[in-house]
Amino acid sequence: MRTNTDTIARRVDKADWGRLAGELDEYGCALTPRLLTPAECADIAGLYERAELFRTTVDMARHRFGSGEYRYFTHELPEPIAALRAALYPRLLPIARDWAERLGRPAPWPDSLEEWVADCHRAGQDRSAQILLRYAEGDWNALHRDVFGDMLFPLQVVIGLDEYGTDYTGGEFLLVEQRPRAQSRGTTTALQQGHGLVFTTRDRPVATKRGWSAGVMRHGVSVVRSGRRRALGLVFHDAA
Repeated sequence: MRTNTDTIARRVDKADWGRLAGELDEYGCALTPRLLTPAECADIAGLYERAELFRTTVDMARHRFGSGEYRYFTHELPEPIAALRAALYPRLLPIARDWAERLGRPAPWPDSLEEWVADCHRAGQDRSAQILLRYAEGDWNALHRDVFGDMLFPLQVVIGLDEYGTDYTGGEFLLVEQRPRAQSRGTTTALQQGHGLVFTTRDRPVATKRGWSAGVMRHGVSVVRSGRRRALGLVFHDAA
């Protein structure tokens, strides 16, 4: 792989995290600047063929999740992926804690990602949740929430590995907010190559007349109209 840890950390740090936090508050998702170069994206996408890097493969149609395929990495993450996860966690942590405070929830996440992952393992959530996703023409992902157990981090990141509009069309990221006593609100995002989309795992704080409430949100991917769409999914808790 062609990227070192310091380079990844500098790219993450250069993002306007104040803006990202504001967009997450407003929409439940926010686009980062470019985190990976096209060459790095190609390297990561190429890992899909190395079966020894993954603990399992999921056929989405078989499980009625949609259509397409994804693979869960083992805990031995390739360096750029481990570096991205390590660099993003401390930037997302203040947002997670702020959301928990507004919603009156516990904020069990320590300053260190390693310590948080160890907490997950002690609670019986010891399977890696980092994934590579692969969609072909006609594939899609049903609306869902990624909740793998009680130990939950409220934000995650997906990074596009192919160029939207060139390598594929369609395949927009979907985020749907379920609003009490009102119709649902949807947001679509075209995921550009090398850019990350930060989004809520489960819900986000929504201001009401009585204070803050949890706006339930689900995410998915629209039908890929042409080409091939690949993406890297970074989750900050492990799975049961």
